[in-house]
Amino acid sequence: MRIGVLGNSDSWYVHELQRAGGELRHEVVRLEFPRIVAGCGFGSAGDDERRTTVGSLTLALSQWERGTDKSLANDMDLATFDAVIIRTMPPGSLEQVVYRMDVLARLEASGVTVLNSPKSVECAVDKYLTTAKLEGAGLPVPATVVCENSDDALAAFERLGGDVVVKPIFGSEGRGIFRVSDPDLALRTFRTLERLDAVLYLQRFVEHRGFDIRVLMLDGRVLGGMRRVSDGDFRTNVSRDGRGEAHVVTDREAEWSLRAAAATGARFAGIDILYDRDGQGFVIEVNAVPGWRAFEKVTGMDVARVVIEAVT
Repeated sequence: MRIGVLGNSDSWYVHELQRAGGELRHEVVRLEFPRIVAGCGFGSAGDDERRTTVGSLTLALSQWERGTDKSLANDMDLATFDAVIIRTMPPGSLEQVVYRMDVLARLEASGVTVLNSPKSVECAVDKYLTTAKLEGAGLPVPATVVCENSDDALAAFERLGGDVVVKPIFGSEGRGIFRVSDPDLALRTFRTLERLDAVLYLQRFVEHRGFDIRVLMLDGRVLGGMRRVSDGDFRTNVSRDGRGEAHVVTDREAEWSLRAAAATGARFAGIDILYDRDGQGFVIEVNAVPGWRAFEKVTGMDVARVVIEAVT
């Protein structure tokens, strides 16, 4: 089979998927979002482009220049792939992000397997939408307020006990997340974010035990769990110097994770669960482009091979 991986040239995950794909005798090539060119209304191929009908439209992909990076696909039409795995969602303007999702949706509609589906990625990268869907599925989430102006945010700050975690609506790996517990600092922070036209996402700070649980799910089954421990930062992400430890997923954690993945529509997902000091658990996040490097170290599982097998 021919499998495309949307990822960066230096991505460990791309290299792992190529390694696993090669062992299973599949062709795995790297793709980049900025190089995708989509077209409509073309009836035949031109000299500089290869085109193929996707549903009732046409997806046109420029022939990419051949460079020194041999991991990058050249002169390839996305519709000729059997599957595409999303390993990155680069930062961009709203227009760029929406366009990328549109292209993936057209690709999926043509019969190409996309992991994860564009709809599930759209949901998971949007913290408000994810939190709302988790609550709608009956899962426990921290008290959260989302608004657009500093006055509403300050009122929410007080309502949430004067100790909150402020998060960007879009973001991952703990980037842009900070804790605010001082009223004066809160007001200045909220006014600054308001001037930047940001949406203010405030979540009650959960006094936890210095760790959270990451459960890795694929196609409705638990691949395993990992405890992410931080000695000083309230953020436990391994990418922010947290460390991974082996964890046996409980029946309740497995049930929550299954429901969380289903709520967002993600086939492959990392579910983050946080316990407060009294043992009450909360589902914090669903990651539809989950990392597994630390997970693999503590479990010994060849996750790249499992993912390749899932799309083939």
